[in-house]
Formats: sequence, C-alpha cells, structure tokens
Amino acid sequence: MIIRSKAPFRLGLAGGGTDVSPYSDQFGGAVLNATVNLFAYASIVPRSDGTIKFLAANLDQTLEYEERESLPIDGTLDLQKGVYNRIVRQFKTGPLSFELTTNMDVPSGSGLGTSSTLVVAILGAFVEWLKLPLGDYDIAQLAYSIEREDLEMAGGKQDQYAATFGGINFIEFQANNKVIVNPLRIKKEWINELQMNLVLFYTKTSRESAKIIEIQANNVSTKQEKPVQAMHVLKAQAFGMKEALLRGDFKLIGELLDSSWQEKKKMATGISNTMIDEIYDCAKESGALGGKISGAGGGGFMIFFVDDHKRHAVVNCLHQFSGEVWNFSICEEGLTTWTIDA
Repeated sequence: MIIRSKAPFRLGLAGGGTDVSPYSDQFGGAVLNATVNLFAYASIVPRSDGTIKFLAANLDQTLEYEERESLPIDGTLDLQKGVYNRIVRQFKTGPLSFELTTNMDVPSGSGLGTSSTLVVAILGAFVEWLKLPLGDYDIAQLAYSIEREDLEMAGGKQDQYAATFGGINFIEFQANNKVIVNPLRIKKEWINELQMNLVLFYTKTSRESAKIIEIQANNVSTKQEKPVQAMHVLKAQAFGMKEALLRGDFKLIGELLDSSWQEKKKMATGISNTMIDEIYDCAKESGALGGKISGAGGGGFMIFFVDDHKRHAVVNCLHQFSGEVWNFSICEEGLTTWTIDA
C-alpha cells in the first residue's frame, strides 16, 4: 500500500503580508491568491520493521530513526518530523513505522509558499493513511499550527489555506485564528485571459523569508507608521483586486499589482534589492503594466502582468538576467490524496 498526496503552490496577487500576526490580529487581514499547477508531493509506505525513514528527493536528503513517538527538531527535515510529532501527539496513534518521501516542483525559498505547502501535503498523506476526521479548514489550521507554533517558524496564514482549498480565493484573517476562505467564481474566459497576461519569472535566488517577516511583525508591534499604513493600503487593494477579477477589469489588475508592489516595499527592509529593482524596471519599460515579488520578498519568483502583444518584449527583457521564465496554469484543485496498492 502507498498513500500519496499533492498540494498546489500559490501566486499571491494582492494583500500579502496582511495575513501575518500581529497585523491580522489587530486590524484583520485580506489576501487574494491563486494556486497553480506546480505541486508539493508526499508518499507514505507503511512499514512493519519498527523504523521511520524520510527521503526528501528535492533536497537529496535521507534520515532514518528507530520507531518512537517524538523525533528531534534539530534543523534537518524539521517539517517532516514536525508533522509526525503532532500527528502522534494530537491523535494518540502511538509510534508509527513508515517511509515518507517528499518532493517539490519548485525550489525551496522561492516565494510560492513552499514550506507551508509541503506541510499541507505531508499532513494530507497522514490524514489519508490514518483516516483522520479532518476537513479542509481543520487541515489548513493544523498545518499553520505545526509550522508557526510547534516549529516556531515565522510566517503568515495564507499559504496553508491556499494549498488546502486550491483555486482563486479571497481569504480574510481575523483575531483568534479565525479565517474565512471565499472561493471566487470567475468566468473561465477571464481565468484564461489572466493566465495569458501573467509572466512568472524565477530569479534563481532563494531567500530567508523568516527574517523579513520578523522585521515586518516587529514594525507592527512597535507601531511604525509607514509600514502599518502600507499594510492598510495592501489590504484595501486586495478588495480592489477581487472586484477587478470578478468584473474582468484587466487593466486595473495590472495597475493594482504595480501600486501594491510600491506599498509592499514599505513594509520591511529586505523585501526588494538592486537586482529585483532592475528586473522590475526592465519589465515595466518593456511593457508590463505591473508586477511584484511573490512571497515575503528578497528573491524567488516574480510575477508580471503584461498585455499579450507586449509579452514577447517583456520575456526578451527578462532573458538578460540570470533567471528563467516558467510556464504555468491556474489550478482549481487543492490538496488531493489517494491510496494505491504497492
């Protein structure tokens, strides 16, 4: 028996950063994101020899332990071990023996919600294997709790919900971990148009998102006026982006991406840098209406909104940098799990 799962990565289109505490607790946050056909994968093969084995294919790392109820959190494959520890502790399964293999379609630290999406995929495999009574909200909240509370990794809340639910969602965040996922019913032709107008560019640089997020959270805690006001604007722009998508106002989508990028850079130091600014300016000069860094900032993927007749010019411009343009499509399905005979 092999238990498998996959969860999609997401593109943040508006409101990113307002899902991070303490801003979301004090003021309420709102984001609009879309999942794409790039995935994190997890496969579990139950064992009967009393061992636990982890294989992270994308990192070329392997770990093996004797069967036990709690594994050490020591900086190596902590996401995998963190999910296992919580499953055993919360659901009182007793120690389990298995082999867990994980893989991802994108590099770690690339700004598409990699760590959170991987946690959702791993958690989904355990839920499928053990037949745990968890719905989508339960899985997303549990993934958030494992990553932010158990593993003490800084970050927001949107990635876990995007990966679990899938599709294009307007997600609201309130105090006490209250989250409301609003799936958007967008005309198919408008989704096709959105895909045609978006260019996804990987800068081939990774970043430590936790450091940027910690600065951002501290700016809110210490009531820094400029960063907090920027987050207020970003939240309002998430509502504007929702309306633009529902109405098919693509010119406004490009303009909102551009203005939200200018506001995002005010939230914390490290969000942009000279390389990112050069890439962005080149894309704008070649015809992009707007764009932004995906995720916390500092590197990883960038997205640009481009009228189709300007797409070739923008792509040619991006080719002068060391990164690469990635093909993608918007994916409507979220976390998916299944079991096959070995």
